[in-house]
This record gives sequence, C-alpha cells and structure tokens, in this order.
Amino acid sequence: MGATSHQAGAAGRAPTADRPSSLRNVVLVGHTGAGKTTLVEALALTAGAVNRAGRVEDGTSVSDYDEIEHRQQRSVQLSLVPVEWAGIKINILDTPGYADFVGELRAGLRAADAALFVVSSSDGIDGATRMLWDECAAVGMPRAIVVTHLEAARADYAQMATVCGEIFGAEDPDAVIPLYLPLYGPPGPDGHAPVASLLGLLSRRVYDYTSGERVERDPEPAELALISDARSRLIEGIIAESEDESLMDRYLGGEEIDVKTLVDDLERAVARGGFHPVLMAAPAAEGARQGLGTVELLELITGGFPSPLERAAVSVTAPDGAERPEVTCDPDGPLVAEVVKTSSDPYVGRVSLVRVFSGTLRPEETVHVSGHGLGDRGHEDHDVDERIGSLTSPFGKQQRTLTQVIAGDLACVAKLTRAETGDTLSAKDRPLLMEPWPMPDPLLPLAIAAHSKADEDKLSQGLARLVAEDPTMRLEQNPDTHQVVLWCLGEAHQDVALERLRSRYGVQVDPVPHKVSLRETFGAKAAGRGRHVKQSGGHGQFAICEIEVEPLPPGSGIEFVDKVVGGAVPRQFIPSVEKGVRAQAARGVAAGHPLVDVRVTLLDGKAHSVDSSDAAFQTAGALALREAAAEARIHLLEPVAELCVLVPDEYVGPVMSDLAGRRGRVVGTEQAGAGRTEVRAEIPEIEIGRYAVELRSVSHGTGRFTRAYARHEPMPPQIADKVREQAEKGS
Repeated sequence: MGATSHQAGAAGRAPTADRPSSLRNVVLVGHTGAGKTTLVEALALTAGAVNRAGRVEDGTSVSDYDEIEHRQQRSVQLSLVPVEWAGIKINILDTPGYADFVGELRAGLRAADAALFVVSSSDGIDGATRMLWDECAAVGMPRAIVVTHLEAARADYAQMATVCGEIFGAEDPDAVIPLYLPLYGPPGPDGHAPVASLLGLLSRRVYDYTSGERVERDPEPAELALISDARSRLIEGIIAESEDESLMDRYLGGEEIDVKTLVDDLERAVARGGFHPVLMAAPAAEGARQGLGTVELLELITGGFPSPLERAAVSVTAPDGAERPEVTCDPDGPLVAEVVKTSSDPYVGRVSLVRVFSGTLRPEETVHVSGHGLGDRGHEDHDVDERIGSLTSPFGKQQRTLTQVIAGDLACVAKLTRAETGDTLSAKDRPLLMEPWPMPDPLLPLAIAAHSKADEDKLSQGLARLVAEDPTMRLEQNPDTHQVVLWCLGEAHQDVALERLRSRYGVQVDPVPHKVSLRETFGAKAAGRGRHVKQSGGHGQFAICEIEVEPLPPGSGIEFVDKVVGGAVPRQFIPSVEKGVRAQAARGVAAGHPLVDVRVTLLDGKAHSVDSSDAAFQTAGALALREAAAEARIHLLEPVAELCVLVPDEYVGPVMSDLAGRRGRVVGTEQAGAGRTEVRAEIPEIEIGRYAVELRSVSHGTGRFTRAYARHEPMPPQIADKVREQAEKGS
C-alpha cells in the first residue's frame, strides 16, 4: 500500500493462475453513474491489459460487452474483466448500479471474495448503496471504498471521506479510514484545482501522477505536515485490529512502529473484513499510462483482499437433498462450480459464466448439472449430464481460450444447453448441489402479446431462453386473464427484456395493459329459467330447467344442489345441468370473470323422451344461470394482497400515506432492525401494479416489499362500473 513493488500483465493474452493463492476475485459495487466501468477501464490500462487508447488488440474497448448497454448508455449486466498485477490474476466483476439489475449485482457478490464500493465525490452515497454495505457486512465480506469523480468541479474528497466514515463506519468509525491524502495541482480555467498526487499516510511518500505515470518522491516539509493527525488515526485504527496485543502499548509508549508491520496488519485486517480503507482513483488522461490512484488500488486488491483460499467452506448436498461434506478451495478436490450468469452469443449459443469453488474444470468433459428449483419463475429443475464446450476468459468482446479453470477462478463455458444461472456443475459420478443465493422477487408485471403471427410462432422459445438467462424474471401464463406476463424488477428491466427478445431472439412483442384476476358473485338470491327448445327435422333439442342461485361465504366456490322431485329432469341429465352451470360460471355472467361463492339449486324442469340430450341440458343450465344473473345484483370481486414494506424509519410516514391513497389498510408496523420499520397492509392488487416503481420513488430507492395473495373481496361500485364499461367496449 504505497510500498509494494508492482508489475503489469501483458496485453493480448489471458491472465492465468496455477494456484488459488494467485487469484483475487473482486466485485465493484455502486450506484449508476458512480464510475465503476470507467474505473475498470483505468485498472485494465494500468495493469497493461489494454493500450494507451484504452483498447484491446482488436480495437474494441474492454467495456464492450453488450449492444443494449451501448444504446442505453448504462450497464445492464454483470461483466468479468480479468487482469494481472504483481503475478496475481484479478477477476474484476463490474456490476450494474441501477436497482432494476440487482440480480446481476447479487450474482457478482456470490462470485467474488471481496467488494470494492465505488462512490462519487460529487454525488454522494445513496440509500441502496448503504443497504448493500450492510448486506456485505452481514456475511463478513471484506470491503474497501474508492472515491471517484475527483475531476468534478464540486468534488470534495476530504468531505466524501468523512461521509464514508459516518455512513459505512456507523458501528465502528475507526474501521473506515483513508490511506492517502490528495495533493492538488494548479487550478484550471474554471478555478478547480485537480488532484495531482497522493500522499501515503503510512509510507510518508508522495505518488505523483502528473507525468501520466506514477513517480514516487519524498514529500515537501509543508506536505509532510498535512498528515500528522490523519496518520495517527490510521495507525491507531490498524493497531486496534492487530492480532499483536502488545502493539498498542508499544505505540502509546512512544515506539515508532515499523511500516512493514503496519502494512502487514492492515492487509490482514482488510482480508478479515475488519478494516475498510478509503482510497481515490481517476481515469488516465489522454495518452497517459496510469490513472491517479490505480496503482494503489491494484496494490490493495493484491495485497489486502483475500484469495479464494480464505473463503469459508461451501455447503453442498446431493441433488436428492442427502448431506455431503463441505468443500474447500482445492484444485484436487471434488468438482463444484456454479453458473453465476447466463448469456447468449449469436455464433456459439449459450455462454455460462462459472465460478469454480472446488476441483478443476477442463474443456470437453462431461459434468452433472443440478437444478436450482425456480419452477415458480418458469425455470426448470435440472438433474442431467452435459458435455461442456470450450473454456474461455472474456475480455470485452473477445473470448480467450483456456486449458483449465482451477478452484477459485472464473471463466466462460460454452455449449451448456441446459444449465441456467444458479445451477451447480459437478462430476457426473459424484453429483453435488449448492444452495442458490437469494434472488429478488420480480414484482412489476409486463403483459405482452406477439406482434404478428410469425412472432407468435417464435414467442414460446424466445421467452424460455430469456428467463433461462435471468433468474430475476418470472414468466406467467395466467389461466384467468389468458395473458402472457413477464414479471420484472422495474421499468428498465422491462425495457431490456423487450429489447433482448427483439434483437437476440427475433421476436417482436407489444406490451398490453396488465389485467388482475377478478371474480364475480351474486349479491342476493335470484332465480333463473333456462329453455333450450329447437326443432329442425329429425331429432330436435329439448331441455328446460329452473334454478335458484344464492350467495355463499368467501372461498366457498360453486356448490350445486339437486332438489328435483317427481323426475321432472331425468336423473341422467342432472349432471348435464351441473356441467352447463359450471361451464357458464367459468366464463362469467356479467363482465366475463369467473363466478364464485354461490349455491346453484336445480328445482324443476322438463324433458322430452326423444329430443332431450346431454348437450341440450348443458345449454339449458347455462341459460338458466345467465337469466338469474340478469335479474340479480352481481358483485365484482378483486384480489387483495398482503403487503409487507420494509423502509428506513424516516420514510414510514410517506409510505403509509401512499398506501392509504391506494385504498390500502395498514394492519400493523414493527421494528425490523436498527433504523428500519416493516409496514404491513392489505391492499387491492389493482392498486399496486406499478408499486415496484412507485415505492422506489417514495422511499428514495431504500424501500423493499413483498406481496402475497390474501383473498378476493367486493370492489367499490364506482370502480366496478368502470370495469364493466371497459368490458363492454372490448366485447
């Protein structure tokens, strides 16, 4: 960290590692616009993976992953950029910052062993980033913070470092401390003085980037005077995390602690997740070789972040649930790998990004694919053998061939036609299954219809491939509304889904208004007579039945009672009447929604010895129910959801007001950890179709919610009238 020798990797070849100790897997976390992708490019340049123009040898950028990302000007998927520094292979996982793509972020957290939180010095830290910090803390993931956008006119590194300490170090302020202080160059035309050099608090050396490459020098006396207080605080924070209990007494006694001892203790504390250094970084100027702070960042990653060997053992089971011993990061151990991302390539087909947790993966071998049980989202369970294709290391749009992938490493696997995100790969003679990581629930519906007959023919296959790539998406074929619905995480997620259907799978679809599953019921007792009499030569059709319909309590369904006396309706035709009644109830009697919670009693009828038939009495039963409905008051029933909203305490009031405006009934609140409250409410589903988007606005991106079906209950008359009017217009 200011005193480590460094060595760049060679451009044009795939970095490799022959042992897990030579690997580092780090995920970049931060909100949209924080500068994660720009930082990845800067690190790749400093590590020698790209040329001074920021290009790989084919002329493309290291950040060229997806055409959709180019069009939308934001990251929408997890991407891997491997680089090499000081003999260490670093797998950098760049994640989308937008909340709609949190599934990609969680996949990155699963694949990584440490997290680098990227915060903008001009934009601050949003609520979603704070929650992700807490999420990483809960599992003990090592973390560091890098401050970007130092070139912005309103950038203030000192202020942002303080904010990082207050927010990320809320429980332990001495665990979030800067390692360097900025030294500023002459002001530009706008009066803003850019950061030109870094002053190492431990090494007491200046790292000057004004030439385009890092040059180390001694500090001036005035510069050295700047670090006294900051250096003391840093040393005390490091010593507090040291395993050497005598170190604090020696330091307080006036002993000058050796810098190497401090650096070693710092690196151990970072790797354990007990200390979270704050650094800064900026992209290289045009034609420059290194961006400000990028060398220091690479030194932290290689020296301070843990190798895969330091990751806790992984729990596995057999595919049938039988217990199996935990696996550790051992290249000679049993094969256990996990698909953390699935994508499609127009030339090679499905490509799976895989993290190997144990064993060694080799090309052209047969592996066992164990499924992850997301059947409720349209994903199949898997328990099959597959032959894998080539193993490659991605770099921008390139795929560089690998001969093997050892435990702890990541790579792309071609031609796994059945494996999906979250699936486990293991030896075919020793199948194993990892517990999948938690996936966010998609709660924003998108109803779609094929644009043309040609699209309709391809729609099913296109949707299957789409959801295979994205486990945060759920496919629903609604039996009540007969709509095809994609459940997504937000509007941007919807846009990407539609674009992928069009551009990757050649399927054009049109969004249509989403319908909720309404029901109908009788508001009072009513009677109806069904008469189906026709004569047109030969056998005719003759059936008459009289029924009475009365409402039942919610959840009763359809009850059919036979009270015919004297054989007015022959016994063999009574089931026919019931069949016709139930068929009409399924079609609805007012606005085309299924009829529920009624008792239909067959009272009387007439039959003909020749012309009566099963079909005639089915028709008569349906006609009788429709006539009863025409004389009765029909209630529309709407589905009501149980909603649990988790928000910071300061947003409880706005959330409850918003729910009240949606006809919601708050049924309780309770504390859900420090500074957070769970609000429980019952609310009509028709009012929360876009709640995934609207809660984000009300809570400034910090709210989460779950929903579950509770029951159907009567819809207010004025709203029911509008629904009926719309049904009549559509018929």
